[in-house]
Amino acid sequence: MNSLKQKYLPFLRDREFLFSVGLGVAFLLVSFVINYFAGIYATERASGSVTDIILSNIPIFDVDEIFIYGPFVFWIFIVGLIFAKPQRIPFVLKSVALFVIIRSVFVTLTHIGPFPDLAPLDSNLLKYFTSANDLFFSGHTGLPFLMALIFHQNRRLLVLFTVTAIFFGVVVLLAHLHYSIDVLAAFFITYTIYHLASWFFKKDKKMFLSDPVAF
Repeated sequence: MNSLKQKYLPFLRDREFLFSVGLGVAFLLVSFVINYFAGIYATERASGSVTDIILSNIPIFDVDEIFIYGPFVFWIFIVGLIFAKPQRIPFVLKSVALFVIIRSVFVTLTHIGPFPDLAPLDSNLLKYFTSANDLFFSGHTGLPFLMALIFHQNRRLLVLFTVTAIFFGVVVLLAHLHYSIDVLAAFFITYTIYHLASWFFKKDKKMFLSDPVAF
């Protein structure tokens, strides 16, 4: 407890840090609102489905629980990881918020309907995060890869998050919940988002890197 207090006390006395965290939280909340309405818009505008080189050639697999609860376990781990070192908090919050906002823009631009044969999702909570029509690009794939890029200085975290991104990408394809292009494009777009975040939030990234990244 004393070590935790000693770790956080300097940051709690730093007004610039507290303002940056508050801004990051506000930015994240705004991104969730934008994401919600982007999902509604995509649902209203959804057109017909298209064929897919992978989905058209594989059966549907029941991966409902992994699709729903896997990300929750992943984000619990991320929360523990960033709170272990307070200087990580602002950059991670703002990077995730930027990711969600950019993805929402893509969702409003792309109105392809979901693949006709897809696994049903039984979760009331999930409806606040996805409309099932917000397809391009895959958040299940992109967000873990964003964490891989953010924590790339730590080789174990880089490998862990990259494998997680690929794993979730496979999961959404097995359930026919995303098209192949949604998953593949997520890696390339997320790479750009990371560099945008590094440019927009230079001070936060500098603070993030002020202490060696340890597992």
